[in-house]
Amino acid sequence: MSAQQSRPASDRLAELGAALTEVRGRIDAACRAAGRAVEEVRLLAVTKTFPAEDAVLLTDLGVLELGENRDQEAGAKADAVAAARPEAAVRWHMVGSLQRNKARSVARWAAEIQSVDSVRLAGALDRAVGAARAEGERAGVLDVLVQASIDGDPARGGCPLPGLPALADEVARSGELRLRGVMAVAPLGGDPAAAYDALAAAAARLRADHPDATELSAGMSGDMELAIGYGSTCVRVGTALLGVRGLASP
Repeated sequence: MSAQQSRPASDRLAELGAALTEVRGRIDAACRAAGRAVEEVRLLAVTKTFPAEDAVLLTDLGVLELGENRDQEAGAKADAVAAARPEAAVRWHMVGSLQRNKARSVARWAAEIQSVDSVRLAGALDRAVGAARAEGERAGVLDVLVQASIDGDPARGGCPLPGLPALADEVARSGELRLRGVMAVAPLGGDPAAAYDALAAAAARLRADHPDATELSAGMSGDMELAIGYGSTCVRVGTALLGVRGLASP
């Protein structure tokens, strides 16, 4: 058992509450600086590598949108949170790279996938969601954000910006997926402002073709203010909320 897990739950709850207040303060200040309403930006708490107990405590603090990177960890965690807090209307988001052979498993627990970066993955998810609904494993369609590559690094996932419209069209045509917008991972090098500017332009083009695809998921613990300035509607926050990550779950 880790030191974090052995601490009293009340101590961890207080720690998470203080961090949540600070994160929400940063979001509020960034929105004011950008001339935006704070209601325009939602907080997605990324709980990857942290125990289900932390996710449960976050729901106690009113954080009901939780993000994960790995299907195996997320499925078990979603089940644990549902068992501990059956009354909490948690929406689980897949934010990490996803292989097509995991589509059926993810369709069981995810309300939204933010990392769809290929037509083949979109097709696999469409079929998986249809099968899951037919067997009573989920009630509705799957919300999808198409992942844009803004640094050109294939190892980090994402669809190159020129291919984004065709990918969005494919998602919009599917019967079991609902196109919600665009997601991107911050570039590791170069000018982040230029990258976010290109992302904002790509998102605007997508919205011109798909007016309901209004979401722009960009910005994490270190750069949420910059992303909000460029129109982000969802910041994916892990470290600033939960602390330094431990080792990945087995």
